[in-house]
Amino acid sequence: MKLTGGAAANYFRKPDPAHTALLIFGADPMRVADKRQQAILALVGPQGEEEMRLTRISANDLRKDPALLDDAIKAQGFFPGHRVAFVEDATDGLAKVLDAALSDWQPGDAQVVITAGQLTAKSALRKVVEGHRNAVAIGLYDDPPTMADVEQALATAQIATPERDVMDALLALAQTLEPGDFRQTLEKVSLYKRGDTTPLTIADIMANAPQSAEVDVDDILEVVATGQVEKLAPLLSNLSAQGVTPVTLCISAMRHFRRLHVVACDPGGAAAGAGRLRPPVFGPRRDKIVREASTWGRDKLERALTALTDTDLQLRSASTAPSEALLERTLIRLTMMARR
Repeated sequence: MKLTGGAAANYFRKPDPAHTALLIFGADPMRVADKRQQAILALVGPQGEEEMRLTRISANDLRKDPALLDDAIKAQGFFPGHRVAFVEDATDGLAKVLDAALSDWQPGDAQVVITAGQLTAKSALRKVVEGHRNAVAIGLYDDPPTMADVEQALATAQIATPERDVMDALLALAQTLEPGDFRQTLEKVSLYKRGDTTPLTIADIMANAPQSAEVDVDDILEVVATGQVEKLAPLLSNLSAQGVTPVTLCISAMRHFRRLHVVACDPGGAAAGAGRLRPPVFGPRRDKIVREASTWGRDKLERALTALTDTDLQLRSASTAPSEALLERTLIRLTMMARR
């Protein structure tokens, strides 16, 4: 059978040990590995591998010796407890081998957990598992994490649910990081707050969030919008070295300042304007937008957009002027404008 949505999320947290097999597939290897680890941990416990109740079989080894899976399913361990035979990176080429192994499965045998990459609806491997009367297949897609996912991650890390603004910040972080990185961040937060009875804050989260070594376009836009002219040149050099073109950066700057202009022009004020943005923004990012829109004001933002539009036209024209220098000059002007 096939599980999706909330039913799939609940199954990863509490898989049924009576099922013959579990297939987890998806295009993102990190996401698949994260859910596979969660499911196997729930089935065999933290000591499962040490007690030899978990058998790992690579797809390559299984192709060479199809009997490996049968042996792992039927083998009896020295330690009591549930057993799992884990087949990693399976493909449709193993569909017949897996079909035969699952057909011969009996209660008391090791449960089979299979991981695979992206599989189409016509996949032979999916048909074997989804068509089995006692097996489960779950596909993982690049959907952003939901608030329910964050709440479950907090519970797993034994962190009490914080205030709404902190939850919004955690959701934004979860949608930025890989699932494994987000889980590790929460584990660090849990250790960081051990023995501390004060509520979790955004500062606590940021103190434990991974820091990227690369410069992001948002870093440049924040420097420009807040008037930090002394930081602009080094960041521009780093961004250029990463292969970001002046046209791309100019378009991003125009998009950012248009958003600020929309917020600043709202009749209800910047806070109300930020609340009407689509897609919505939350937490620290929303606060930053409100702050920047209020500082710049409508008139200065219109002048900034005019300057960026003129620069964009020059960058796309047949002008022989260095594109990096053209954009840097405009960004310096905007950074100095932010100080006035």
